[in-house]
Amino acid sequence: MDFKDEIKRFGDKVEKLKNQVLTEEATKNAFIMPFIKVLGYDVFDPFEVMPEFIADIGIKKGEKVDYAILKEGHPSILIECKHWGESLDPHNSQLFRYFHTTAAKFGLLSNGITYRFYTDLVEPNKMDEKPFFEFNVTDIKDNQIEELKKFHKSYFNIENIQTTANELKYMNELKALINVEFQNPSEPFVKLFAKQIYRGMLTAKVVEQLGALTKKSIQQYINDLITERLTAALKKENTAEQAADKETPITPIAEEKVVVETTEEEIEGFLIVKTILRQKIKPSRVVYRDAQSYFAILLDDNNRKTICRLYFNTSKKYIGILDEQKKETRTELASIDDIFKFEEALQKTVEWYDAEKVPTATN
Repeated sequence: MDFKDEIKRFGDKVEKLKNQVLTEEATKNAFIMPFIKVLGYDVFDPFEVMPEFIADIGIKKGEKVDYAILKEGHPSILIECKHWGESLDPHNSQLFRYFHTTAAKFGLLSNGITYRFYTDLVEPNKMDEKPFFEFNVTDIKDNQIEELKKFHKSYFNIENIQTTANELKYMNELKALINVEFQNPSEPFVKLFAKQIYRGMLTAKVVEQLGALTKKSIQQYINDLITERLTAALKKENTAEQAADKETPITPIAEEKVVVETTEEEIEGFLIVKTILRQKIKPSRVVYRDAQSYFAILLDDNNRKTICRLYFNTSKKYIGILDEQKKETRTELASIDDIFKFEEALQKTVEWYDAEKVPTATN
């Protein structure tokens, strides 16, 4: 099993076990130690992983860090742990105090789900206030796995990681700025584009109008981009399935069965719903089942967890949204893109199912 598969399997395990892990000590045993092991270190060898590593602070002796990963007898990574249900923000200063008293070049603050890596990019031997690398192990991205792999025992090299740490730091800050601008475009951001499309004077009113259009255009562009990629991925998957079907002998069926044809519009509607929900849950949890009268979109492939139904087999298109009492409300769609208007309702439906507060819907 390669590192990518191993870390993803570990993330799935964390998601399943977290509600059974009730204390900080249990978090260490169930999450942190296995994570260190995934990185290739022997958690039972004190020459590699030292638990309760002593990091004296001035006149305060006996101050301990939860773990230290050692290299040639010296600490290279200090690890401070919290219970998985705790926010990490209040605890940055604790790891900060330990960092400058040791030779370690990296600090890791984690609650077993979120992992934050720190170093000293701003001032030597003084831990930065912001992490240069952060990820959620239950929803880790492929590019994050590649960065994490650099901390694996087989690839660990302080100089190489420090070289990329600065780049990661600025990329994270740029992504944060881009996110802010995309959510609420600032006046300079709006003017940057307005000057290229508007020939008149950019009055305050014009900037305000173009600001709203800029935000809408960005959101539409992102939605279109995601839909295109999902459609391409689905087509690739279908092509592979069709190729496999050709190689499999088909046994004649005595009884005639009703043929349900899944249309491109239904697939597009499904991808839009999947795009909306990926902000809340893993996309793999959203599946569809086509029927003669409607196209059902389900959570966890469970027909008792209907997210919505699409009625695209008539001259007019409708979406059916279910409430907590299993009552379905159908709304006409002027176009398939109108599904984006139901973002809040769709996300609430998923929240009900995950919280187990909603009566299950039947298909």
